[in-house]
Amino acid sequence: MSSLLLFLTSVLLLHPVWTLDFRYHLNSEIEQYLIQTSKSNPNITHLYSIGKSVRGQELWVLALGVNPQRHVVGIPEFKYVANMHGNEVLGRELMLHLIEHLVQGYQNQEASILQLLRSTRIHILPSMNPDGFDEADTNCQYVQGRYNHNNVDLNRNFPDVFTDPQRQQLSEDQREAEVRAVMRWLRNETFVLSANLHGGALVASYAYDNGKGGSLQMGGASLTPDHDVFIHLSKEYSYNHASMHLGNSCQDSRPFRDGITNGYEWYPLAGGMQDYNYVWAQCLEVTLELSCCKFPPPDQLADLWNDNRKALLAYIRQVHLGVKGVVYDGSGVAAQDALVEVEGRKNICPFRTNSHGEYYRLLLPGNYTFTVMYPDHEVLTETLSIPYGPDSYSAATHNFRVT
Repeated sequence: MSSLLLFLTSVLLLHPVWTLDFRYHLNSEIEQYLIQTSKSNPNITHLYSIGKSVRGQELWVLALGVNPQRHVVGIPEFKYVANMHGNEVLGRELMLHLIEHLVQGYQNQEASILQLLRSTRIHILPSMNPDGFDEADTNCQYVQGRYNHNNVDLNRNFPDVFTDPQRQQLSEDQREAEVRAVMRWLRNETFVLSANLHGGALVASYAYDNGKGGSLQMGGASLTPDHDVFIHLSKEYSYNHASMHLGNSCQDSRPFRDGITNGYEWYPLAGGMQDYNYVWAQCLEVTLELSCCKFPPPDQLADLWNDNRKALLAYIRQVHLGVKGVVYDGSGVAAQDALVEVEGRKNICPFRTNSHGEYYRLLLPGNYTFTVMYPDHEVLTETLSIPYGPDSYSAATHNFRVT
């Protein structure tokens, strides 16, 4: 048994399972907390598993919203994923306290929480790598527990559009169990916005993590067609955080202007989950490094929650940027898999409508020209004026009709 498990087991003698205080929780405790929360709040929560880890531990997700069990047309899907690296643990506890904050806010009829849960379906995966957590050491910098049970870094195991074709074409069943679970999850839900919670630095890092042509040379940024949106999303978190925006909080880290960085410019990374979300799942994801220490001392958890609480909520609201709607075909039927492109933003994999005919595009306020294409229909081009949606908890709504 690792030193972490010995420490946490001894703590259990003093703390009942159901008490969500500021300490580190075992995987079994997190499971019980999610089950209890879901059973106690069935009107706004839905607990489900996206799969199992290598050692057979469930990868539990709690969905929160006024329609938590299924997707509703016009309601965007948002997700937080924590503990991808098993020894980067702050995100696990932040996610538990975020769940508690949302549930209590709904029960207390807090206006901002009610608006958020009525307008958004929020999915929270507290631990993507429970096996790694079981092996983690409490050291701030060591890597023990970083990898999964097969000693694989999960944030290097996703398909990568920039690497050589042989790696890109690896069959899904050759990837790690936790990665396969997330890939299936992304196919089953139309996620619009996401964040991946890590530790070891204090910065919001945005796509791309890898560079064009698969080059792993240091220096220079690798920018997406939605670079302006990624900058905005990253700053939204860093400036709502107590100190991230200062950009120089960690002694052993380089300074980050505004507390943000392009992932590739920081250090190139092939096979990352962030790029996979954006390229293949049409989901804009930012990687949030939330603590200089990978395993902060338990007595710092309350302060770290207070540092991040406002930012975690503000970031979720950004799922309401831009425009959303449905594409209808010439018969007035919702058109699945219709291509919806924005002029000047040619994505590697073009954005397409989901099974409900919906599209979501996160865009800053301004005028944008859209091109909509659907087989056996004329190409449709329209220019839209898009306002800022997060303050009203809704993106602009515009439906397209192709003929």
